[in-house]
Amino acid sequence: MTDNQYSMLLMAPAAIFLAILVVWPVVKLVVDSFYNLDPLAGTSEFIGFGNYVDTLTSPDFQAAAGRTVVYTLLVVAAEFVLGLATALLFHALGQRSRVFRSLFLYPLMIAPVVAGLLWRFLLIDNFGIIGTLLANVGVLSDPNQIGWLSNPDIVLFSVAIPDIWLTTSFMTLVLFAGLQNLPGDVIEAARLDGVGGWRMLTRIMLPLLRPVIAVALIVRGVDAAKAFDVILIQTNGGPEQASTTLSLLIYQTMVRFGDPGLASAMSVLYMIAMLIVAVIAIGTIWRPGKES
Repeated sequence: MTDNQYSMLLMAPAAIFLAILVVWPVVKLVVDSFYNLDPLAGTSEFIGFGNYVDTLTSPDFQAAAGRTVVYTLLVVAAEFVLGLATALLFHALGQRSRVFRSLFLYPLMIAPVVAGLLWRFLLIDNFGIIGTLLANVGVLSDPNQIGWLSNPDIVLFSVAIPDIWLTTSFMTLVLFAGLQNLPGDVIEAARLDGVGGWRMLTRIMLPLLRPVIAVALIVRGVDAAKAFDVILIQTNGGPEQASTTLSLLIYQTMVRFGDPGLASAMSVLYMIAMLIVAVIAIGTIWRPGKES
């Protein structure tokens, strides 16, 4: 047996695993998107791009897509700013931040459903702890003055809080690892040249961190864009569908309305959009093969 054959033999189990759990579901998803499926009757009718036309012209899909973009930008931007600030603090503290780094990673161990349920009790009307505390310190005149989860104008921002709380530590961990691997001679040379803290960050550190930032933003962007359980447990997409993102809309189309074909078309368009965003992010942030 040659080395190439032996290598292929070693990769075969992983390839079979990926084919069964990744490739086949994607192929089945694309195929189903061209059919009008009735799960109860067990019938299917080929309708071509009919589901895609219905999806792209659906006001619900367009509104959910807009909310998904807003939610993703809000979550990723907040996590990046907070994560970068915390990573810089840990980097400045050095070994003295070891205990704080360990404590800061605890939210990553909490399931999104649990986090969503926790923050639902913190923000819910009538007896939410956040509203009560703000009223006790005089910030609010009434604990129910802000309808965190009942006001359609702010509910999308409210349901983003658990997501930010959960995964800011992930962003911090990735950026801190990147800071630890920056070339020390470059940083030291900049210090000797009298480069200030802000210029050091914007002109040296951030450009060197481009690959790390690209990976962090893409991973968290895709993860935030498909947020489902943390929103479902808090509002179930309400009130007035004000927190219904694409993941929730696809779930409702499939489960509540029983239309697998239309849900498949939505999923395919969703997947294509995520791939396009990832490619653009790699090209603009990371810029592989280009000089800074």
